Amino acid sequence: MNKTFTRLACILLLIIGTMNIGFAQTTSISGVVTDKLTNETLPGVAIKVKGKTIGTSTNSEGKFSLSTSEKVPFTIEISYIGYKTIEQVISASVSNLEIKMESQSILGQEVVVAASRTPERILESPVSIERFGLAAIRETAAPTFYDALNNLKGVEMSAQSLTFKSINTRGFNANGNTRFNQYIDGMDNQAPGLNFSVGNIIGINELDLDNVELLPGASSALYGAGGINGTMLMNSKDPYTTQGVSFSLKNGINHVNDPLQGSAPFREMGIRYAKAWNKFAFKTSFSFLEADDWQAANNSNFDRTSRTVKAGNRSTDPNYDGVNVYGDEVSQNMRNIANSVQSATNAGVAAATGGAISNVIGMIDAGLPVNATQAQIGAFLGNFPAALRPTIQNVLPFNIGLRAGLIPDQAVSRTGYNEKDLVDYDTRSIKTSTSLHYKFNDNLQAIFQANWGTGTSVYTGSDRYSLRNFSIGQYKLELKGKDFMVRGYTTQERSGDSYISSILGSYINEASKVSTTWFPQYIGNYVGARSSGAPDAQAHAFARNAADAGRFLPGTPQFEAAKNQVMNTTISTGLGAKFNDKTNLYHYEGMYNFTNALKDAFELQVGASFRRYDLNSGGTIFDDLNREIDIDEVGAFVQVGKKIADAFKLSFSGRYDKNQNFEGRFTPRISGVYTVAPNNNIRVSYQTGYRNPTTQNQFIDLSVGGGSTRLIGGLPASLTKYNLLVNKPFTDVSYRNFLASASAGAANPSLLKSYTFDAKGVRPESVKAYEIGYKGLLGSNFLLDAYGYFNTYSDFITSVEVFQQSGTSFTKFGVPVNAEGNVTTYGAALGIDYLIGKYNLNGNISYNQIGDIPVTYVNDFNTPKVRYNLGISNRNIVKNVGMNVTYRWQDTFYWASSFASGEVPSFGTVDAQVNLKIPSVNGMIKIGAQDLLNKYYVTSFGNPQMGGMYYVGFTFNQ
Repeated sequence: MNKTFTRLACILLLIIGTMNIGFAQTTSISGVVTDKLTNETLPGVAIKVKGKTIGTSTNSEGKFSLSTSEKVPFTIEISYIGYKTIEQVISASVSNLEIKMESQSILGQEVVVAASRTPERILESPVSIERFGLAAIRETAAPTFYDALNNLKGVEMSAQSLTFKSINTRGFNANGNTRFNQYIDGMDNQAPGLNFSVGNIIGINELDLDNVELLPGASSALYGAGGINGTMLMNSKDPYTTQGVSFSLKNGINHVNDPLQGSAPFREMGIRYAKAWNKFAFKTSFSFLEADDWQAANNSNFDRTSRTVKAGNRSTDPNYDGVNVYGDEVSQNMRNIANSVQSATNAGVAAATGGAISNVIGMIDAGLPVNATQAQIGAFLGNFPAALRPTIQNVLPFNIGLRAGLIPDQAVSRTGYNEKDLVDYDTRSIKTSTSLHYKFNDNLQAIFQANWGTGTSVYTGSDRYSLRNFSIGQYKLELKGKDFMVRGYTTQERSGDSYISSILGSYINEASKVSTTWFPQYIGNYVGARSSGAPDAQAHAFARNAADAGRFLPGTPQFEAAKNQVMNTTISTGLGAKFNDKTNLYHYEGMYNFTNALKDAFELQVGASFRRYDLNSGGTIFDDLNREIDIDEVGAFVQVGKKIADAFKLSFSGRYDKNQNFEGRFTPRISGVYTVAPNNNIRVSYQTGYRNPTTQNQFIDLSVGGGSTRLIGGLPASLTKYNLLVNKPFTDVSYRNFLASASAGAANPSLLKSYTFDAKGVRPESVKAYEIGYKGLLGSNFLLDAYGYFNTYSDFITSVEVFQQSGTSFTKFGVPVNAEGNVTTYGAALGIDYLIGKYNLNGNISYNQIGDIPVTYVNDFNTPKVRYNLGISNRNIVKNVGMNVTYRWQDTFYWASSFASGEVPSFGTVDAQVNLKIPSVNGMIKIGAQDLLNKYYVTSFGNPQMGGMYYVGFTFNQ
């Protein structure tokens, strides 16, 4: 009975509502919106009834139509980024309404979402935030919007290749930055096997990009694990409001006056199409880029034990190890090799004679003087069976060399190959995205989105990795309403034909001549040359030429055959350099905003998430050759905000996260924004952040550095697998001291100091961040933004290099651990925008410094103390002509990483562009340059030098 009544009541209410709509008077408005100066039609302009949610937007031709039952007269608002908002009174239906908008630079009025997960003016953000909007994207001087992010206040970038660039803020920059989150349309854009984003190689098409919001500093309270140094959100365009066809073509050159190669072209094209039919809409985009990559050619001599640059080159240092030379990481001590040859000869002769000759080396010591003549040697050999004489004769140089002191306590390395001979520099990037949208009503929308990309690039981790034909796909289902959001997505990573450059170089050497032959040949010929009176340097050169006989030279059929064989054989076989990674990520999350339900009494948001990493590298990255590895994470957050007396807003947020391998973490944030005057706000915040050890920190098991180092995870299972808890390794410092004593002629094992790992393994890292800032308009044409911060890191995740002894040999391990004690950092930044007529003068400066660090911590702050940007732009110098010029400078700093460490020199670059808008075809021609003056520079040690890129492009927007 009650159910029947309820149904009838609902039907009746629906009928009454329909009747009200039917009998209500409808007012219809239609027209076109254009730029007042250029008469160019403006797509995507928002038209809404003032004070209401009723509205629409202009189509690709700048036209709009709106029907409303709102009682006349009423006012409509016409707004568009970069233009003055217009209000128009409507007293009756009207058609062919012509609205002309006047361009203006609007300072501080942009709306951001990232800081609080709810829309708010950027001036009122409770924490520091940077925004890169449509106008800035369209008019950037850099070749891509991603390159231009480096001009934002406090943002720095490590460029490992032309397309692989890592963003960071507030210190601890890295080639693969696991402390910085990057999202595209709400999806974490990280490669799940790496735990960091691969730049924008497989990201968002610039034609489909609406805006970028970047939060410097900790953001775990809202975005979960990671983002301990920052979070960036890239948001694509809405197909309902931005419809039609867009395409762009860009051609240019780089490598101008490059000492490593001649000038080369680069090309990029993109296309986007979007269409909406009432409730249904879809969009699709595609982009393609190809270029010759920058070449890494740092031939500095690198000591991998002390992790410092040392003097010498291939000609002067027998143990030369070039930073961007691979295969020369394989190194042996000459005396150790000579002793090994003697031991092997002793064992071989004893076996061949059934033990009758058990110590042939002792017989040589007793029977031959170190200055024995050929006659003496012949007579001595005559005492042995003929079958044994060649073996005994072969060992004589090693025996006599050791006894005569001709063999130094000197390490020698194999001859390596330059990076350009091993790495694929044919850079390519293909990105495609398609999404389907359905609006159930104005407040409820369902979305299916598929992003996929593939490319070839070069990435620097603990090695230089050639990423060939790798791909990442992201697939999302989302339901979002006015006050809630539910989404699930997966990220599918495929390594394609990617490989490790140093392993490739080492294995090509092994294919031409195995090291067990090469090193004895080197030492035997060295002793021969020294015995003949050759000086040390000449003897080393003679020995290397002899040992390198038959070496595969780049470009020869033998080299190419060996290279292809190693490149296409997986690492897990022990014979190849190829990855076989098919790691996936699955993520589900939801959020509800109760603010409207609470009638704005206070703001309240809650949310929760679940994530699974499904590791599948086939033993080529992780310890998963014979087992399955999944990592589950869960989390939930709450945020409460309240405005007090219209001048002060207080917000609190807290998040709890749990990774199955670690204890749960609670990360709170509290912030306050005080309005000291209209459009002038002071903000204060206390934030916390944390990051779990990455998938690689937990489960990696990989040989790098040409086989010289094994990287393993920091969990107890990995430490137990290699017996590091029982057979304790030695610290790198004590091992270097031990080597120094051996070089001095008296090896002292007492110098070796054990390293004790925490039996519980590596654990999450956390940070407490304090910030005070000001953002305000000083008049209508001057915007000032400043902040200062102080961070304290606990359980900082770093790594140690240790040496485990087994018999007379040592194995080098790289293991993630937590630094003892706290690491502190502090800094400040200042940014200004000043409008003078049509010109926008802008600049920013940032200062970052590391404070207290533990004694055992390897300083990898990797950040210049001072960096600044200066810019000038004008969207209309003369009719339809605009320009933008930016100068960027950063200070000298020291870069430390697991690949290489050294000084990065200071540098300054100029980016510039001039553009011509062509309203008649809805197009724009842009001529620009990145590093206009072609001053070659590096952003991080061991990565390639980069110079000028000069381009001309055409963009069409329907």
